[in-house]
Amino acid sequence: MSSKVLPTKNEDYGTKDYWNTRYAQEDEESSFDWFKKYKDISDIIHELIPSKESRILMLGCGNSTLSEDMYDDGYHNIVNTDYSDILIEQMRRKHQETRPEMEWHEMDVRDLKFEDRFFDVAIDKGTMDAMMTSKGDVWDPPKQVIEDCTKEVQETLRVLGDKGIFIYLTFGQPHFRKRYLKGDNTTLEVRALGEAFHYYLYIVRKDS
Repeated sequence: MSSKVLPTKNEDYGTKDYWNTRYAQEDEESSFDWFKKYKDISDIIHELIPSKESRILMLGCGNSTLSEDMYDDGYHNIVNTDYSDILIEQMRRKHQETRPEMEWHEMDVRDLKFEDRFFDVAIDKGTMDAMMTSKGDVWDPPKQVIEDCTKEVQETLRVLGDKGIFIYLTFGQPHFRKRYLKGDNTTLEVRALGEAFHYYLYIVRKDS
């Protein structure tokens, strides 16, 4: 990742202007993956999403290779969202011929424009983390952070069908993340991944 697209301060990760500027400067063929790549978690994805026909929502897709790798593995019903219009257009051009069934939409995860119960699975790999970069005490987050993260989860659960699954991969430890991942009629499972340095997989399941 070029230093010219690094933020001047961590809070920039939570702004649309930063991401539009970054994607406008980067080569359209470039990619960046927060945390683990698909090959590192494919066994878990197969377990959690056994049907390749599942309707999958990618929250804040960025230019990660996760969607294309899942598509190439047979998950063709993937809808990608990101609030950078520049990024969405780049990704649409990049994949329109090789992965024509994938969809790309400019959208804010806090205000999803989909009908209720539209998806079977939703995946967040780093998007919520970007909204947590505001200045403040990590033990007592600013009001805006709490509102943003809570709204993302509420919107995600709204568009998931009965028995839908929200999969969230992060480095954030349970103490700092579980507070946001609560909903009516849901269950939460937390898995630690790795050995010396842990990533965490949060799995929110909707009850029927």
